[in-house]
Amino acid sequence: MNTRPEERTLSTSAPFVLALIVVAGVGFAVVVQAIASIADDLLSRRELKKSLFNTAQYAVSVFAGGLVYSWLAGTPLFALPSGVHAGDILPLLAAGMVMVAVNWVLVAGVVSLASGQTLWTVLRSDSRDFVVTNLILLCVGGIAAIVAGDGVGALALLAAPVVAAHLFASSAAKHAHAATHDALTGLGNRGQADFDLNRALEMAQRTRSGGPGLVFLDLDHFKDFNDTLGHPVGDRILREIADRLVSSAPESATVHRLGGDEFAVVMNGSLEECQQTARDLIGSLDAPVKLDDLELLVRVSAGLAVAPMHGTDVESLMKNSDIALYHAKLERDRISTYAPDFDVNTIERLQLLADLRSALDSGELDVVYQPQVNLGDRRTVGVEALVRWNHPVRGNVPPDEFIPLAENSGLIYPLTVFVLDRALRQLSHWRTDGHDVRMAVNLSARHLSDLALPDRVEEIAARYGVPLNSLVLEVTETGIFSDPVRADLVIRALRQRGVAIAIDDYGTGNASLSYLKKLEIDELKVDRSFVSNISDDNQDLIIVRSTIELALALGLRVVAEGIEDEATAQELHKLGEVVGQGYHLGRPVGAQAIEMRLNNERKAEGSNVKVSD
Repeated sequence: MNTRPEERTLSTSAPFVLALIVVAGVGFAVVVQAIASIADDLLSRRELKKSLFNTAQYAVSVFAGGLVYSWLAGTPLFALPSGVHAGDILPLLAAGMVMVAVNWVLVAGVVSLASGQTLWTVLRSDSRDFVVTNLILLCVGGIAAIVAGDGVGALALLAAPVVAAHLFASSAAKHAHAATHDALTGLGNRGQADFDLNRALEMAQRTRSGGPGLVFLDLDHFKDFNDTLGHPVGDRILREIADRLVSSAPESATVHRLGGDEFAVVMNGSLEECQQTARDLIGSLDAPVKLDDLELLVRVSAGLAVAPMHGTDVESLMKNSDIALYHAKLERDRISTYAPDFDVNTIERLQLLADLRSALDSGELDVVYQPQVNLGDRRTVGVEALVRWNHPVRGNVPPDEFIPLAENSGLIYPLTVFVLDRALRQLSHWRTDGHDVRMAVNLSARHLSDLALPDRVEEIAARYGVPLNSLVLEVTETGIFSDPVRADLVIRALRQRGVAIAIDDYGTGNASLSYLKKLEIDELKVDRSFVSNISDDNQDLIIVRSTIELALALGLRVVAEGIEDEATAQELHKLGEVVGQGYHLGRPVGAQAIEMRLNNERKAEGSNVKVSD
């Protein structure tokens, strides 16, 4: 069931109520048990429907015990008590066993109906400790009946073993619960998810029904919340998410926290029903999470696998739902249902991701630099830092293969820090040699949600003594629009420190120049898809010309990407003060080659000055 499992509780009044059947009559015993149950429910603040069920099932259990005692002892059911004799002990113990058994079956029946489990499956869970403890209490109940005639003092001596048995049962239940449940949210853990899924598979095989389904859920960019707001706030968010998932899951489903910001839901039903459940789970997080004065929008991605079409055992369903989740992250879909096509590159990509994690520490990664050239005098005014990966087995891995992996796994943070550190260290060396150039570094959409980014950038720049006004951070239009409020805060904080902001691949997204002006952007990079054809395509030329004119009028620096020939460079130069970037002007090369280029330009400039003198 979708409610969080509670520990099995044990009533310390059970042995004394059993004794009352003989000492005071079954009617009095039922009344006393009902009063004890209601009092406990009030103290525990249980819901009214739970309290009514508890009172009713205890009353039925005690009455059933009274019937058995009356039958075995040969006394009328509602006869007045006549004292306890040695021959009454065995009927009394049998009555106690029936009382416990009826109580147990009634509770298990409700759990079975709510969860879809078989009655036997529910009964056998934690049965050993429960049976042993109740046998002890029943024996105490027999003793209580015998000594009742000696007064309250004698009965008081039995309180200690009753409390001890209760503590034993409670401790066993707590340990069992802790072993299978998450301490933060109270949901089942990964082990419990495996158990529930295996049990659901067994039930589906017996009933020849479809399902079960498994939904993996992973919160998007949750690291941002922890880094920015702190882990205590992150924990509050996780508890709120857990409550919403529980509320939106079907009654027969079980919700689990697998660890970190990952959740799983095991449910019954067809593929269509499971897909609808996945949509309901995602939809439960549409409303902002309210924490004090904050309203936080938490997004989640989900992967779904359903038996038998996506697997017939726990391992395959777990693996395939995880693959579907990975696909949802990669394709920016919120929900993805497993398909065999996903398997084609998934294992290879996962291995590549693991290798990338190792590459960050092993020195396999490198940074190269592509010149950015003033098209008027052809002087290098800046470089763009680009990460490269020389894999020991695969060789050179293209950036468009490993950068998306890094963005969707969270590795983009240490990867960007690596590039920033390497680039600013190199820039410091060039500036020491007298080369005043700008350094451009790409940021992913995730960085624009990281409120700690400005401080991190400032820290790295200070480490190498580089002024922040020599750094340009490139972002995309889609990155800005994915979380515009946070992006605005991050961009403003960076610019306040002196960092310039460039919009990369301009023209491929949905931004407008007026909106960019509101964000106080410093630089605009016109996408290569427009620039590379301006010599042959008049429409592209018109678009590029209009963009450059408007950008320059707004005070933005313009960089044109994708210059592959001299004709394109000259055409762009006619359009205004434009910086060019492309293979015709310079390919990405190592730091030493850039240094040689800068030195040659300085020598050439010095020669020109001497000639003019």
